[in-house]
Amino acid sequence: MEDFANAILKLFEEPVYLHGSAVPISVRLGIARSGDAAAGALLNAAESALDAASALSDRPWSSFDPTTAIRQARSRRLEGDMRDALRNRQFFLLFQPQIEFTSGRLVGAEALIRWNHPEFGLISPAEFIPIAESSGLLCDIGRWTLFEACTEAAAWPAELSIAVNVSALQFERSDIEADMRDALSCTGLPSSRLCLELTESTFLNQGGPSIVKMRALRETGVVIALDDFGTGYSSMSYLADLPLDKLKIDQSFVRRMNGNPSIFEIVRAIISLAHGLKLQVVAEGVEEEPEAEALQRLGCEMGQGYLFGRPEEALRMLFKWSVQKSLSAKV
Repeated sequence: MEDFANAILKLFEEPVYLHGSAVPISVRLGIARSGDAAAGALLNAAESALDAASALSDRPWSSFDPTTAIRQARSRRLEGDMRDALRNRQFFLLFQPQIEFTSGRLVGAEALIRWNHPEFGLISPAEFIPIAESSGLLCDIGRWTLFEACTEAAAWPAELSIAVNVSALQFERSDIEADMRDALSCTGLPSSRLCLELTESTFLNQGGPSIVKMRALRETGVVIALDDFGTGYSSMSYLADLPLDKLKIDQSFVRRMNGNPSIFEIVRAIISLAHGLKLQVVAEGVEEEPEAEALQRLGCEMGQGYLFGRPEEALRMLFKWSVQKSLSAKV
């Protein structure tokens, strides 16, 4: 199979000359054999293999794989169903509580989108977000999430904030400032209670224009947080220039900090750096009491994770924390 594929690809190694100019040709190859599918479906099998080859970085060809074909078919189905999902309110939000370490009180929550597909059931964002991104629907879904989150939070107690993730693609291609203003105006949520969470990829390629956009958002009164800090290309040079209010430590650090002295020192350094830049720190993925205690000792202001609550419906989350607040007051 490999010799056959390489022999075909070799035919395209030389450039094609057009009007005296050499034009290189890049070729990807998908291969399906007669035993891979019935005669009528063989072309579809080859196209499936070609799609797989296009996603490879280590070689320019791929042979048909039934498992990959099933996954591709599911992705195409989800892409086709996604627009109807928005219209039919198949998407919904869950909320994960964020607490203040020193007082133990609820200070807000992060909005997390989910999809309840009528046939496939619950679909993870890890599966449908990349599909939404490639299909051009991510901005629509992001806009819906922002409006829905603000609508929910407007009914919460005034001391609680709502955090909403904004993808790099949504930040770049949509008018996020106009969407944010519309959401706040329509729901009556004060801008100070909305936190937009951005990842480092938001400004790595855009640089200056992204920072200008962030400043315009921040001037409206919304809070800007840098999400998943430490997992990308964290650079001190850009961090000092970003108009930020919060920094979120990625859960991959939080979950290993107590068993790994090196990771613990990294977390200590991140918190110290953030405080030096006058940023509040939120720790993600807090699952155990020792993690919470260590983070509090290091001066981390807020945390979220399974220790405080899994993502759930807003009313259930608020009820649990109101009961806990009532019990704490009696003690």
